[in-house]
Amino acid sequence: MNPIQTSSISRTTTSGLATSKLIRNTYALLSMTLLFSAATAGLSVLFNLPHPGLLLTLVGYFGLLFLTHKLRNSAWGLVSVFALTGFMGLTLGPIISTYLGLPNGDQLVMTALGGTGAIFLGLSAYVLTTRKDFTFMGGFLMVGILVAFLAAIGGLFFEIPGLQLAVSAMFVLLMSGLILYETSQLVHGGETNYILATVSLYVSIYNLFLSLLHLIGAFSGGED
Repeated sequence: MNPIQTSSISRTTTSGLATSKLIRNTYALLSMTLLFSAATAGLSVLFNLPHPGLLLTLVGYFGLLFLTHKLRNSAWGLVSVFALTGFMGLTLGPIISTYLGLPNGDQLVMTALGGTGAIFLGLSAYVLTTRKDFTFMGGFLMVGILVAFLAAIGGLFFEIPGLQLAVSAMFVLLMSGLILYETSQLVHGGETNYILATVSLYVSIYNLFLSLLHLIGAFSGGED
């Protein structure tokens, strides 16, 4: 065999092994952070903790997100990931408690949870098996998320139910697209750090769950 061909095959094999390891590490860490986040959310529900409020939530989220980015290449990055996802679980607990207080609250929460799991697993499996490249969606998704975020703030301050539902629907679509994009980044080498990949996927799942819960609650008549 030609030495150049041998070298090319060797590089391809090495790249393939590195990608497989990255994907395994990412999904292993994602599974652990989701369980940890579920545990902190459960504790929040159990002790009926109050929601920290929008300002503290945003400060805590972006602060821990910045810390995770700074520590992404060290063992402390793992600590910051669990701190971030645990904090987000605590902020999720009071929201779940509100829905559980409704007559059909447990069904609403379980339906949203099942829908989130089905969407994430389905989209991730599609990219991992077909290896289609969705990285072209990056710019569109970033603009869409910014617009949806600003609309969400507007809906919150002006208390427009229709706008809030529209934002939730937008977030379901955007987070689904983001899962396709982020998984594609893993497969095609756009993301090489499993800590950052885990955080990105976690945030997508978190927002997807909240948006589905809001939509299901609204259309089931569970919300005023």
